[in-house]
Amino acid sequence: MLDMLKRLKHNAAIMNRLSKQQRIQIITALVEGNSLRATARMCDVSFNTVLKLVPHIGIACMEFQDKMLRNLSCKLIQCDEIWSFVGSKEKNTRPERKSDGWGDVWMWVAIDAETKLVPSFMVGTRGAQTAHSFMQDLASRLKNRIQLTTDGHKVYLQAVEDAFGSQIDYAMLVKMYGSDRDTEATYNPAEWVGSQSVAITGNPKAENISTSYVERQNLTMRMNMRRFTRLTNGFSKKIENHFFALCLHYMHYNFCRIHKTLRVYPCNGRWRNRPRLGYRGYRRPARTKADAA
Repeated sequence: MLDMLKRLKHNAAIMNRLSKQQRIQIITALVEGNSLRATARMCDVSFNTVLKLVPHIGIACMEFQDKMLRNLSCKLIQCDEIWSFVGSKEKNTRPERKSDGWGDVWMWVAIDAETKLVPSFMVGTRGAQTAHSFMQDLASRLKNRIQLTTDGHKVYLQAVEDAFGSQIDYAMLVKMYGSDRDTEATYNPAEWVGSQSVAITGNPKAENISTSYVERQNLTMRMNMRRFTRLTNGFSKKIENHFFALCLHYMHYNFCRIHKTLRVYPCNGRWRNRPRLGYRGYRRPARTKADAA
């Protein structure tokens, strides 16, 4: 799918010309978690206009992040997968629609635990092939040795070995749950019993073995993209638009949104030659001893 997406080019003729202000309004509404139809109503434009803008801006976001998120100095990386679906859930998908990308879709995401930057994400299945491609992409964006933490999903073992070899400190955080969830309460998770840290490669530090930040990022993703909201009809109908929406989300998250805790853009932490920006883009003043006191 990615090869097909890379062959796409920007084509302004596919949609009516929108003013810069109209495009800003539409994109702002989308990144704040509104659905396509709600965005069309809020911005007083056609639904088809919004729909056609999604791939147009999604390709631009994909190409920009692919170019800029290189040679990163991340040290602590956490990875996880998040479930969604396109068209219908896997058990309800007709065989002829699976060739169109319908069914369960898994989003793989990596986050820097220090700066909260998301250097790599990928859409695919939960199998070994997607895991391998995801880890290869992540490794290509880093310039130094990292400590990596994942959950206990077994496909990570070979994928990490192939991508990083021995040049990594890698650990799994295996979570243990009690009895299966109640069938009458489908969306209630199973009872958490405990977790176990397992060192796989290198010498990972025990205090840094965690997946808390990437799991919190999963919540941010669900709350800021209507396509990921459960029990609604806002789910994706096309796999291409699903991926384009993710590109837009992470473009906004990495480069345009002030992190509420860090008070800077996540991208600022990994480019030392750029000015660090504080709230609303103002340059942060240097701290003095008097300020620290």
